[in-house]
Amino acid sequence: MAGASGVIGSRLIPLLVAAGHQVTGMTRTPGKVKQLQGLGAEAVVCDVFDAQALREVVVASRPELILDELTDLPDDLERLQEHGLANARIRREGTSNLLEAAAAAGVGKIVAQSIAWKLEGERGAAVDELQRLVLGAGGVVIRYGQLYGLGTYYPIELPPPPRIGVDDAARRTLAALDAPSGVIVLTDDSEA
Repeated sequence: MAGASGVIGSRLIPLLVAAGHQVTGMTRTPGKVKQLQGLGAEAVVCDVFDAQALREVVVASRPELILDELTDLPDDLERLQEHGLANARIRREGTSNLLEAAAAAGVGKIVAQSIAWKLEGERGAAVDELQRLVLGAGGVVIRYGQLYGLGTYYPIELPPPPRIGVDDAARRTLAALDAPSGVIVLTDDSEA
């Protein structure tokens, strides 16, 4: 799982482990290794922008599936706009590098997060490209509504729709891992 220490990844790892999956959680922050290990994952430190190192890590871990939960978002909602291009880059270049690493490792499936609302400009183009790349590789795109709950930008109040509680998003992501190639929308209003 790329982006394993994020708000969805950190909730999803224990669910995957409880379901009998062996999880390799990737982070680019060495300080998050113990957190991932505590959740039950084997932790690896790798920057998704280092294509060669990523390929080596993915090939060595021999995954059956790659789960792309990558984002590059600030902790503070007020700084979200200024991080837009960094998040667009991780959607484009990070996802592309993951797909190339998956191909090198012979991974049969990739499941990647996206969003259930429209963005404009470069950020919107990056979302569209991520989805095109993943679907072109026979993968699954999960379009999440805006997340709310502890650890999100909306810990108490609800964001505007489309939205989904972060714990529900993680639980429903687990169920989506067996889905055929296509797009799955996970919002409070979508089917369970």
